[in-house]
Amino acid sequence: MAAMAAATAVFVIGDVFMKLVTEALPPFEVLFLRGLAASAAAALWVALRGDGHMIASALHGRVLLRAAAETFSVLCYIVALARMPIADVIAILQTAPLLVIVAAAVLLREPVGATRMALVLLGFAGALMVAQPTAAGVSSAVLLAFATAVLIAARDLIGRTVPADCPVTVMVLATNVMVTAGAAAMSLASERWVAPDALHLAHLGAAGLLVTLGHAGVLLAYRVGRPAAVAPFFYSFALWGLVAGVLVWGVWPNALALAGLALIVASGVAIVVGGRSPGRGVGERERA
Repeated sequence: MAAMAAATAVFVIGDVFMKLVTEALPPFEVLFLRGLAASAAAALWVALRGDGHMIASALHGRVLLRAAAETFSVLCYIVALARMPIADVIAILQTAPLLVIVAAAVLLREPVGATRMALVLLGFAGALMVAQPTAAGVSSAVLLAFATAVLIAARDLIGRTVPADCPVTVMVLATNVMVTAGAAAMSLASERWVAPDALHLAHLGAAGLLVTLGHAGVLLAYRVGRPAAVAPFFYSFALWGLVAGVLVWGVWPNALALAGLALIVASGVAIVVGGRSPGRGVGERERA
């Protein structure tokens, strides 16, 4: 749960750098340049961890499938972000945890009680109140945003099925390389490149490092915890989005957004507290 909350925080910080750079550079070019930095960071991580001898495990079907889901989700996300207000995109992305929980119940046969489902729906309602999507956002870009949510849910469920002997470092490297290749192909096919300056490169270098750390956090979260318990903490994405809006763009949340944030926090705490029972350790609860 802590890993998921931390991962969403670093993802948002990285997205702040990305959004600042997209004001001057085309989106797929930005994604490609960030991908170069992210791949370099992941490769260094593999080397420092001594996982180089396991690099061949990146060719495992599950690892490649997870990387493909992430690639398509990021490509859909960057286009939706370019065409829609960021609040609308974030609101739609909050459906990903709900999709994970439903899929975990149906496909993995994990127990998801009515109370937990109601709390997840409450958090989802709070996320919508925070993002406050408008009718003006309804377009083909909305479909891309929903596709992003579906692909994120698929990515996280696939990540849980990757063999345990495949290091997280290798999975992150494989994901970053595939995303970079996909962004390069899309940029060459649809954009005219603009030369980045030193500040752009600094921002994208930081974003690349942060997205690598974010992937590691998500993989860790789903490797050690049950999807139904971990997924609701994806809602913390909305919290970090609010903080970023205030600190970077000076956008203060209104009363409805604050109420929505309270619902997100309340539902997350209730899910954690409701999952505890006397006499059980944390590890036992997660395996139950």
